[in-house]
Amino acid sequence: MKALVTGAAGFIGSHLSASLLESQAEVVGLDCFTDYYAREIKEANLAPIRARKGFRFVEAALGSADLGELLDGVTHVFHLAAQAGVRRSWGADFRVYSALNVEATQRLLEAVRDRAIERLVYASSSSVYGDEVPMPMREDAVLRPVSPYGVTKLAAEHLCHLYHVNYGVPAVSLRYFTVYGPRQRPDMAFNRFIRAAFERRPLSLYGDGEQTRDFTYVADAVAATVAAGSRGRPGAVYNIGGGSRVSMNQVLELIGRLTASPLEVRREPAQKGDMRDTFADTSRARLDLGFEPRHALDEGLAAECDWMARQLTAR
Repeated sequence: MKALVTGAAGFIGSHLSASLLESQAEVVGLDCFTDYYAREIKEANLAPIRARKGFRFVEAALGSADLGELLDGVTHVFHLAAQAGVRRSWGADFRVYSALNVEATQRLLEAVRDRAIERLVYASSSSVYGDEVPMPMREDAVLRPVSPYGVTKLAAEHLCHLYHVNYGVPAVSLRYFTVYGPRQRPDMAFNRFIRAAFERRPLSLYGDGEQTRDFTYVADAVAATVAAGSRGRPGAVYNIGGGSRVSMNQVLELIGRLTASPLEVRREPAQKGDMRDTFADTSRARLDLGFEPRHALDEGLAAECDWMARQLTAR
């Protein structure tokens, strides 16, 4: 395998690149270091793999990169590059999301449409579902995103589908459900909560805390992504969830135990675009990809707490 991984300096992209290298794949990592969070965090994500045999890193944006050169000899494309975050996708910033999530995906699909690649795996999101879907969420549900971010992720899914139908691009879309673990983005809830616990300072929780999420440990999301590169049905969409659907109040209780820290929680109003509940039906991924999440929430959170403790000690 020679893989192009877009978003290789990100949370999931860096873990995926390492996993592919461990399986003896050659990896071209692409990232443009958007300013959504600090560049030094992404550089730290890349540090363990930059010097590894078989890895080449290219700093460039999908919208302007020389895709012909990047795709030379590539057998698999793992497309994880995107502008993340539900809450910042409103207002004038929407143009950033449409450019990086929709237009960049269309440019990549155009570049691969006449190439004999084996798979293009697109990282979508549970945000495409919205709040009007029965639980557990199935891939064939009617999709009504409640955030601009969700709209752009769904639009890119549709692009993958139409390039498959019209040009035979072997595109597979994965709907990740709230991925967490070491290297998690600093704006994500677990990262914020754990950091606040260790630093003995108040943390903000949006909503009443009874909203639920299906939390997926990063190693499980990566295993599913690698499997989709070989076993995913072109044109198909798969839910990737961890089977750990719990409330945010339960998460806070668990973090308090793991960090041995009393948590001072400041309750804030629910944010526009935040879904109330998520819960993945992963039967399709189990059947086609052999996907089976292997990390329980308490185990995965303990790993993220250990990672955060090391980060804070090293400062």
